[in-house]
Amino acid sequence: MEIELAKRDLLILCLVFSISFFLLGLWIDDFNLPEAMRVSSNRLVPIYKVDTPEKKVAITLDGMWGAKKTPEILKTLRDHDVNITFFFGGNWLEENPQLVKEIAANGHEVGNHSYTHPHMAQLGTEEIIQELNRTAELIKELTGQKPDLFRPPFGEYNNRLIKTSRQQDYHIVQWSIDSLDWKDVSTEFIVKTVMKNLSPGEIVLMHNNGQNTTEALKKLLPKIKQEGYEIVPLSELIYKDNYYIESHSGLQKQHKGVE
Repeated sequence: MEIELAKRDLLILCLVFSISFFLLGLWIDDFNLPEAMRVSSNRLVPIYKVDTPEKKVAITLDGMWGAKKTPEILKTLRDHDVNITFFFGGNWLEENPQLVKEIAANGHEVGNHSYTHPHMAQLGTEEIIQELNRTAELIKELTGQKPDLFRPPFGEYNNRLIKTSRQQDYHIVQWSIDSLDWKDVSTEFIVKTVMKNLSPGEIVLMHNNGQNTTEALKKLLPKIKQEGYEIVPLSELIYKDNYYIESHSGLQKQHKGVE
């Protein structure tokens, strides 16, 4: 009888301990939650899209390899009286200096796309600065303008890359609409992809040497205008001060009360 009571007491004691540890675990989780939320809120992100009431969008073309299609792209942009933003890497700038000068002379802006197109989230601070500075020097030499827009290669980033880039006076920009022209999809596919996602403040990603990029632009530019949108260089779309970027969406917003 005493043995049976001892077993029962032991079972009750084990049950009490189990419940206590379970409740303790819940309390610890609740205790740590604000810290987890704080860490999450400290995540830095680039600008993916701009919150604006104006029907403005930006078309951006990345260039790292190939330049055969660029002259026709420039002609298309002239024909439609549109200025856009190009992001070039160091080797493209070095191999195509006259084209870079023509791009700037046509009123387009040139942003920084790193020098060697590395996975920059894996680089240290000094290496990041070297990548930015080497390309910035080339852009300044060829266009006369110091770049203040930076698009990370592969769209990869971390807090160190963003902090370092900001310290070098850059606005770090991604995109909200990927045209997928880099996959050599059809002209119709590119046009449909962009148009179905179009809204104020969108940043469109395209590439200067995409197989069907030029033909897509010929159809896209008038279509976008017909929808009542103005196509502007990226620097005319983003806010340069008094702004914040939503960490969960990359949406750039102006602080309330600021015009």
